[in-house]
Amino acid sequence: MTSFQRKTGLGRGLSALLDDNDATQPARDNFNATSEGAQVGNISHVNIAEIETNPYQPRTEFDAEALGELADSIKVQGLIQPITVRKLGANKYQIISGERRFRASKLAGISKIPAYIRGANDQQMLEMALIENIQRENLNAIEVALSFQRMIDEIGLKQEELSGRVGKSRSTVTNYLRLLKLPPVVQASIRDQKISMGHARAIINVDGVDKQLFIHQQILEKGLSVRKVEELVRNLQHQSREKANKGLPDKLISFQHRKLQDDLASKFATRVKLKVGENGKGAIEIPFLNDDDLNRILELLDW
Repeated sequence: MTSFQRKTGLGRGLSALLDDNDATQPARDNFNATSEGAQVGNISHVNIAEIETNPYQPRTEFDAEALGELADSIKVQGLIQPITVRKLGANKYQIISGERRFRASKLAGISKIPAYIRGANDQQMLEMALIENIQRENLNAIEVALSFQRMIDEIGLKQEELSGRVGKSRSTVTNYLRLLKLPPVVQASIRDQKISMGHARAIINVDGVDKQLFIHQQILEKGLSVRKVEELVRNLQHQSREKANKGLPDKLISFQHRKLQDDLASKFATRVKLKVGENGKGAIEIPFLNDDDLNRILELLDW
């Protein structure tokens, strides 16, 4: 999967959102203050029981083993990098960024952790959380895509504005957003690191859910490289062009038959054609690419 590294220049990203001197030069005199004396704009030690997680957190999964390793480090070294929270009220805070560090600190049994305290409304909260995670955490590609989509939907950014905020090219942002148009089973494989971003970008270029599902299945079963997948995509596109040049399209089928055709395509991970005559008679056509593909289909039919 793609590895995300923090960029040194965030442009109008996180630095602009944290536009005050305290963001870069924290008030060291207040670093050891208790949560009772914690003030907005300072770094203080806050009772961990007074901190709640961020409802806008884009990361949905935290690796248990990695959290355990971080917790062990915190037990020995303490939490080196403070988290960032917003003050909700007296002795009540909400995480803006650093939930992984927060979770590991709880796991380590720490009662107080250093936190940079600031005020933020909900929109700022969402934007800061999304940008901070995109820049600093190794989110999987689907989590990044969902974060980008949320910034478009909930903050109202255009793709060009979004690319400037997160420090990535517009084409990169577009490629991530296109992942969300893939079938759910393919998105799950990207999320679970069963297929790479390169595999996904090749699949996206194929028209038709049935073909996308077929290619996805081939990657999982045969461990196809990205180059092999790109070759398979070219072959399928060539076959489609040849078929389109042969003549008129087949007679349209009913909605019910179309749904059945799509369900069969999902089951067999290949294009399925349902032909139905006016008298109700018809045939089901299941194409295959080679002998291995035929054997796969026969196994699904329990032949």
